[in-house]
Amino acid sequence: MKVLTVCRGLPREVEWHGRLVSTGIYKEPMEGRVRLRTLNLEGDRQADLSVHGGANKAVYCYPSEHYPYWREELEERDLPNGAFGENFTTEGLTEASAHLGDAFAVGTAEVVVTQPRLPCYKLGIKFGSELMIKRFLASRRTGFYLSVKREGEVGAGDEMRLIHREPSAIPVGEITRLHLAKKYTREDRMILEKILNVEAVPESWKGYFGERSLRG
Repeated sequence: MKVLTVCRGLPREVEWHGRLVSTGIYKEPMEGRVRLRTLNLEGDRQADLSVHGGANKAVYCYPSEHYPYWREELEERDLPNGAFGENFTTEGLTEASAHLGDAFAVGTAEVVVTQPRLPCYKLGIKFGSELMIKRFLASRRTGFYLSVKREGEVGAGDEMRLIHREPSAIPVGEITRLHLAKKYTREDRMILEKILNVEAVPESWKGYFGERSLRG
């Protein structure tokens, strides 16, 4: 497991439906090493901190394994690493193999898997289509976020070395599946209980699933 590409970018204003919108989704691959801090990569920013960024979304990872799928789906588009707004384009780590609470050493930093990405309308801006939001979520190729347990320097080519795994070992993709599910089975509820007990999972997700569980 490793980081193929490290990407960063500052917010820019783009026109969308007749108005200017500030977005940080445009990321560019960088060379050399960069400091990974508690809230983001040095030189990287998010535009709307009410829904993006923060300690639980310090780094956005997107698996390189998903790019062939999207290049077939979006034949008309050029899709270099970083096209989905990720900070790390990863190899060998997907939503099925990354588990909630997994801790990795990357360069001299340590990071923890916290949650999947739920796309907002700015993904539609990037791809020039509001339909892209539904397509992205339905594909379940969402990528995932990391928090930073220890700051350090990272760079393209760094190994992602697993240093801790939660006993429950719930794949991050289960949050996406349960978010999309209209009804929960008995097995789903058992998984929910495990998710609620993972310290790394943000309180917003715990609150959401707690309410759904109570509603039945």
